[in-house]
Amino acid sequence: MRLLRKKRVLLLLFLGFVAILFFNSAWLSMFYPIYYKEEIKQHAQENGLDPLIVAAIIKAESNYKVGAESRKGALGIMQIMPGTAEWIIDQAKYEKVHLDQVKNEIDVNVRIGTWYLNYLSEQFDGNIIAVIAAYNAGPTHVKNWIKSKRWDGQLNTVDDIPFPETRNYVLRVTHYYKQYSEIYDDF
Repeated sequence: MRLLRKKRVLLLLFLGFVAILFFNSAWLSMFYPIYYKEEIKQHAQENGLDPLIVAAIIKAESNYKVGAESRKGALGIMQIMPGTAEWIIDQAKYEKVHLDQVKNEIDVNVRIGTWYLNYLSEQFDGNIIAVIAAYNAGPTHVKNWIKSKRWDGQLNTVDDIPFPETRNYVLRVTHYYKQYSEIYDDF
């Protein structure tokens, strides 16, 4: 009888220990790390963005892989299309910035990506869900979906997004954002 009680106590202690580890933000940060925190913080702040949204987009886009290039040609950790990068460089007057820097230099990529997110935020009146969708599908598509009432730009109606890739992208980014928000309360 006593042996059974000891086993129960040990099992409860073990389960308690596992629960503490699982719900500890330091432990969870091993599964959801954020790299390049200084660059993300700096450029998010300069562009009036939540740095955790920027981190979630980077996680979804490239999983922080420096020098990443998609099959479609998107560049760097924020996966910016070359044409969009050139347009941003021109609009933001980022002199002496070249596409190879957009692909390979973290600071340049995050600066351009956050500038673009801020631009999208202005286009969609700060609706971050529409911004996330536009970052993936392009602002013209998202504007058309909202204008035609195909999608209302809200997370609870994400199933109405016509592009499966964009629908899944919005869900991934918001999932990462939720995880980051729970883990990095000091970011």
